[in-house]
Amino acid sequence: LIGVLIQSFFWVPTYDKQTTGNPERLTKFIESSSGDARILNPILHADSASSQIVSKVFDGLLDQDDQLNLRPRLAESWTQYEEAYLTLVSLRSADRDIPPRLQDWIPYIQNKMKVSPQWRSNIQSIEIIPASKNSGSVQVPVLDDKGKVVTENGRPKMMALEYTLRQPPRLKFTLKKVDQYFFDPLIKVLGRDYVDRFPYEKFISPKNSVQRPLLKKYYPAILQVMEHNPVLIFKLKQGVQFHDGHEFDSGDVFTYQSIMDPRNASPRTSDYEPVKTTEVLGTYKIKFIYKRLFSPAINAWGMGMLPEHLLNVKSLQREARDKNLSEEQIEKFNMRDSDFNRNPIGTGAFVFKEWKGDQFVRLVRNEDYWEGSPEYSEYVMRIVTESLTQEMEFYSGAADNYRVLPHQVARLKIDPKYQNFSTVGFFYSYIGYNLRKPLFKSLEVRKALGMAIDVDQIIKYVLYNEGERVTGPYPKITDWYDHDVKPIPYDPEEALRILKKLGWQKNEDGWLEKDGKLFEFNLITNSGNPIRKSILSIVQNNWRKIGIKCDTQVFEWAVFLKDFVNPLKFDALVLGWSMGTDPDLYQLWHSSQAGPNQLNFVGYKNPEADRLIVAIRQEYDKTKQIQMTRELHRLIAKDQPYTFLYVEKVTRLLDKKIVIVERKPDGSESFEKIYPVKGGDIKYYFNKWRKLNSSPQFSPG
Repeated sequence: LIGVLIQSFFWVPTYDKQTTGNPERLTKFIESSSGDARILNPILHADSASSQIVSKVFDGLLDQDDQLNLRPRLAESWTQYEEAYLTLVSLRSADRDIPPRLQDWIPYIQNKMKVSPQWRSNIQSIEIIPASKNSGSVQVPVLDDKGKVVTENGRPKMMALEYTLRQPPRLKFTLKKVDQYFFDPLIKVLGRDYVDRFPYEKFISPKNSVQRPLLKKYYPAILQVMEHNPVLIFKLKQGVQFHDGHEFDSGDVFTYQSIMDPRNASPRTSDYEPVKTTEVLGTYKIKFIYKRLFSPAINAWGMGMLPEHLLNVKSLQREARDKNLSEEQIEKFNMRDSDFNRNPIGTGAFVFKEWKGDQFVRLVRNEDYWEGSPEYSEYVMRIVTESLTQEMEFYSGAADNYRVLPHQVARLKIDPKYQNFSTVGFFYSYIGYNLRKPLFKSLEVRKALGMAIDVDQIIKYVLYNEGERVTGPYPKITDWYDHDVKPIPYDPEEALRILKKLGWQKNEDGWLEKDGKLFEFNLITNSGNPIRKSILSIVQNNWRKIGIKCDTQVFEWAVFLKDFVNPLKFDALVLGWSMGTDPDLYQLWHSSQAGPNQLNFVGYKNPEADRLIVAIRQEYDKTKQIQMTRELHRLIAKDQPYTFLYVEKVTRLLDKKIVIVERKPDGSESFEKIYPVKGGDIKYYFNKWRKLNSSPQFSPG
């Protein structure tokens, strides 16, 4: 046995010996993944393992730089402005001199707005759009005789209401910058009743007159009195090629059409739904007009672009015929059925080479990459489901990086063989209270609950100090987060004082009681997460100390969602959000999203928060967005619908021999230490990474 152990010691490879007899190991980056990829298509994938591969095979029109600002990629540049429309009608008003003649509108507006030079300075041009006539339809729910919505398979049954629209003439304002408040001065000039009393009936006629009452509530959507149409124009890079040699051009931005095709069932449809029209302006130029204000829309163009020549309708039908499918099957054949999803072709820095299910995905360097070929000749994602095996493979040199578990950080950070990186990410944990419950309606009660929790104890003993306090709904590493908001202090005595002031008193058994009812509720979370399970115990014990009776339960994830979260049948829960870099919090915090199966499941409702949330998603000026997001942060922190807990630090290890290579104009090279950028990503410069034969010596700092 001793002989075998000695032999294995010399046989098992290590980081120091991993290239012995295998010099190609220096040119290959191997990464462990706990799960296999599912579908290698940027518009269809929905898992992190697929995302790792897709991000290397495909490029988007733009992405984020090392400071989380947008930068061009396949787009050489972009232009953003607005086309705003005012529908013209002459309404009689005692205190308004609205012009009766069409040709008088432009001088009328120009004269009235002389007092607003800043408003006028944003106008590029004004023109009159003549009246027109068109037809359309809206989808509405079918009602029974009692006025209730008829359902089919659990969903509302829908029908189409057809109509004819006689569109009145309009003023078209071309604005230099998108301005969500552009119409406010005009409303002051024209009067609020210009919108409120607009005579829709004169211009909208249902095909079936009996349906007029049903159609009436859709009038403002069919005929917009004041309409914002943001415009986004991309100028594309020339000379970029897909991996099969076909040139990328504006035709390949058909990626948008593929996303919106319902047959493909893309999980990203909502990001592109606001697009109204698309216009190809040339081989390397394309224009998108949006049907409403939606500032997050531009971020969606980080989506990897698909090759139109391989995935258009004719190509898909040709593939279906090559598979000897029936005519019926050929008709139904769509992108989800294509072999492309397991053999992707993009414009990215790496070319797909091989995929063996539950084993590995292998990519090779794109020698003709438009930004310069990567340093590594291969990238391999190996499927290693067990964390212990991932750790051992890293130590042996079979993998090049390792995400350290919290309890390992203190030990591995001092290991001289590795470089380590600890960064906070986009995920935060919280305790959410069901605000529909009488017990949690009081802000003072929620504040007291938070003050009774020793969050620092959770960070110290559960996370091994690998975490930081958070105070609000945005990721701590983004510009949206307000660092001036201080965490609620741990002060159980003050928490008890607040509750006693509200009428809660301890009974003979030491439990808080009011009007004959105990301060008692259930705190739940999902199974399979030992950290959340530990939080349950610590929080339960903290609350018990001041007389709150908290019962805890853990449920399997599917049951947790189906029976408790989605139907809103819970008291309080421990969960977390994995956020992005966009400031839009509509789905999580707007009052309209507080119903069953929606994400504002705690039922947070605040009119001022609603106003800010809508204003943020309609604002295109980042400086103004930052002001509003921090105001929203302060408001939610004050209301305490959650007890915000912490953001966990992520610690990763790399071999010290891996460096960033910088090429100088004279052809010489220099090496830099790898470092995380603002978002915490250490792989931002991955295409410049190289593994050297020995560890370089860097000067301190």
